[in-house]
Amino acid sequence: MATDYIDYYKTLGLSKGASQDDIRKAYRKLAREHHPDVNPGNEAAVRKFQQINEANEVLGDPDKRKKYDQYGKDWEHAEAFEKMKAQGGGQPFGQYTYAGGSPEGMDEGGFSDFFQSLFGGGRFQGFGGGMGGGGRQRAFKGQDITANLELTLEDAYQTHKRTIEVNGKQIRITIPAGVEDGQTIRLNGHGQPGAQGGSAGDLLLTFRFDPDDDVERLKEDLYVHAHVDLFTALLGGDLEIKTFSGPLRLKVKPGTQNGSKLRLKGKGYPVYKQEGSFGDLYVELLVDLPTQLSEAEHKLVQEWAQLRKEKR
Repeated sequence: MATDYIDYYKTLGLSKGASQDDIRKAYRKLAREHHPDVNPGNEAAVRKFQQINEANEVLGDPDKRKKYDQYGKDWEHAEAFEKMKAQGGGQPFGQYTYAGGSPEGMDEGGFSDFFQSLFGGGRFQGFGGGMGGGGRQRAFKGQDITANLELTLEDAYQTHKRTIEVNGKQIRITIPAGVEDGQTIRLNGHGQPGAQGGSAGDLLLTFRFDPDDDVERLKEDLYVHAHVDLFTALLGGDLEIKTFSGPLRLKVKPGTQNGSKLRLKGKGYPVYKQEGSFGDLYVELLVDLPTQLSEAEHKLVQEWAQLRKEKR
């Protein structure tokens, strides 16, 4: 059964000449728009979200994109095509000769009409087997599957379990704290089923982080802003901020200036696979000036300003 052709450029609303930056921007925009959390219970949005991720998985990788531009839906078999074209259609392929047709057990997720057009019809057979010889067939490992998983910085702050759906199957996985945006992990045996008794392929799962406007990350250090009122900045006091590990109370020194930075050691992002190790959290204090002063407040500020002039 041939695989239907999917135009990944069309999926992202782009032309074939789009830059990698164009692809990245289009993916992020569409992913936010069709994310299942934004569209609860909307099956069409879920399908669209999966299509967007699939398109980005291919076009977002320059090497995969190059193969896709050349071979279309058969890009995953590019190396096999090149090898078999170089050897000739009837020459050995691994431990097998190609005698025409699609490989047994390879209909689903296997070679398509493009493969057939290159090499004709028939089936793979073991050496010495011929068309009716009964040679021992080789087991084929199933094809690997690639998928993306959307995370936030807060999601990745601590090790947790997540259930994902791949090819209609529910898979329970553990996501280690401190994973990176773009990092790929391999889950053995969760890919396409094998042929002729071969083992299943693997799932290559790539983490993609949703942008966070409130938190900036640089390696294991986190950077945030915290607003403090004028009077606390002048006189000092306590300030409570939210962190991924829970609320945290800070001491604001009297006379704190706008833009002052506080470093909270060990309160940053976790170090990948180093239990208990964290970067630092940097808090920039933004002093909020009061607005819409009453007549009495305005008079007090004028008196204060006069006192400051006299002090000079």
